[in-house]
Amino acid sequence: MVNQFGNYLLFVGLITSILVIFFSFRSIKTNEKNISLNIFSLISLQFLFVIISFLSLIYLFIVSDFSNEIVYKNSHTTKPLFYKISGTWGNHEGSLLLWLIVLTLFLFIFAITSKKLPIIYRLLTISFQQIIITGFFLFIIFTSNPFNYLYPSPSEGLGLNPILQDPALAIHPPILYVGYVGTSIIFSASISALISKNINSEWAVHLKKWIFISWIFLTLGIMLGSIWAYYELGWGGFWFWDPVENISLMPWFCLTALLHTIIVLEKRSILKLWTIILSIATFSLSMSGTFLVRSGILNSIHTFANDPSRGLFILIFLFFLIFSSIIIFFIYAKTEKKLVKKSYLISKETAVLLNNWFMMFFLSVVLIGTIYPLFLEVLSGSKISIGPPFYQKLLIPFFIPFLIFMSFGPNLSWIKDKINKIEKDKIIVFIFSLILSYLITNQFGVKYLFFTILLGSSFFLVFSTSKDFLNKNLKISQKISHFSFSLLIISILMNSILDNEIITNMRLGDEVNFNNKIIKFKSLETLEKNNYKTLIGEFEVYNQKGKKILFYPEVRIYNQPSILTSEADIKTNLKEDNFIVINLLKDDGYFNVRYQNKPFMIWIWISTVLMVFGGTLTLFKKNKK
Repeated sequence: MVNQFGNYLLFVGLITSILVIFFSFRSIKTNEKNISLNIFSLISLQFLFVIISFLSLIYLFIVSDFSNEIVYKNSHTTKPLFYKISGTWGNHEGSLLLWLIVLTLFLFIFAITSKKLPIIYRLLTISFQQIIITGFFLFIIFTSNPFNYLYPSPSEGLGLNPILQDPALAIHPPILYVGYVGTSIIFSASISALISKNINSEWAVHLKKWIFISWIFLTLGIMLGSIWAYYELGWGGFWFWDPVENISLMPWFCLTALLHTIIVLEKRSILKLWTIILSIATFSLSMSGTFLVRSGILNSIHTFANDPSRGLFILIFLFFLIFSSIIIFFIYAKTEKKLVKKSYLISKETAVLLNNWFMMFFLSVVLIGTIYPLFLEVLSGSKISIGPPFYQKLLIPFFIPFLIFMSFGPNLSWIKDKINKIEKDKIIVFIFSLILSYLITNQFGVKYLFFTILLGSSFFLVFSTSKDFLNKNLKISQKISHFSFSLLIISILMNSILDNEIITNMRLGDEVNFNNKIIKFKSLETLEKNNYKTLIGEFEVYNQKGKKILFYPEVRIYNQPSILTSEADIKTNLKEDNFIVINLLKDDGYFNVRYQNKPFMIWIWISTVLMVFGGTLTLFKKNKK
């Protein structure tokens, strides 16, 4: 009954979408002065229908109703309640329904918060957003229905992949989806503003809110995914240039460029068409990521689905949206009045453009590194993987000028500034930063010149942004965001320089010496849990001073599904992470043991949270009239 009810609501929601599009275009044609009650009521009802449908799915997971296909494939009676609920969106079908919730929610919020903007612009935005919503309704109903019925009903489910049974990954997808889906309303609003000739400072203020919402949640989502991969997969790192990691990083680059550009548009009423281009590109990258992840094309630990028919549907829909938006852009871009506002080479506008160009270059490198193996496989049948060396060789040289320009850009004035305004003490600080970098890299045997200069540029950015807190002309949100970004870069670089590890095979009672530390395998305990058996190893690690640290890494053997996982034990402080993970081997009780010392690891997470905090301050800051 509940299964059928949830399914019916999806069909009703689809009909509602079609009605909203119809009434919106009719209102545009008849030049109505306000959005009719019919349109607003339908938008509200649509959001309600999707919410109830999703709650129906959650209920099916909670009661373990295995007559529902995705409950059967992704749940089990022994699974804890929390993971039963998170399993609702821990699969392809349920995640798309969550996408639909965010799409309809954002449209509902837009309809409420945009009352002061021109009616034509509002109606067009509603129409374009509803076209996207309609596409997702069709996609869900006909290729990815979460309410497919199984008969006869199985007595037990297959269970959720154990690596997905984790608190971080339970909240990671919803947060990431808000970031992805937020780009849809940016896209719809930008195309509508172009058609209605409404690209101005007032519109920029309105759109900036949506850009920051999307950027904040996308940043948090990427961070949570990175944290999960760090401790759950046993990689011992925060980023591995995995294809699906890259898929989330590319729209982040675009969004970061866009949030800087929209500020220029707000202040100076320039870069209008470039803002529209970035909006289209950001949404296109988000949708392309959806296609690649759900088509089975990408080979990744994160890959969500493996169904070419689903991928084909998204590909056709994606082509339709992008092709249509490009046509609209070229038609209406010609009609956009070009206001010539003089700007000089040395100005804040130029600094923002440089920021944008660097972001586009970084995006291009990641894009090539992600899709080139796919094209090569299609053309020649050869399979290759592109790893960190490719990205490091291309990105590091360009990160150096990027960080240097970022040190000066925020302090420049709008329109025109003077080169002699650059303080002499910054030159001294830059030289000091290079010397400090050389001393550090030389101490640890790093001979890569570009890396030394990059580290020096990072120190320079840290020192410069720290000094910016004394600059009364800069907003506190900007100070926090730029400082935290500089802290993020320096933390990543110091982490990569000072990182050290040992991978060895050990039996109970063995000990190894590593980097003036003694690692002892003291004991092994077997425990039976509700839905898995765990082998808990006890390790003693003695540092140079003889201080003992105890570690309890686990190997878990799950019942349903029958999968073996490793659970790292990580000791964290402000200085470093100490990381041990074990894997069971078949040879005479041997375990593969990986010990890592990860300096400054926690500062990567702290700096990201601070960066998001800075963006949040901007989001809630009232604009001066």
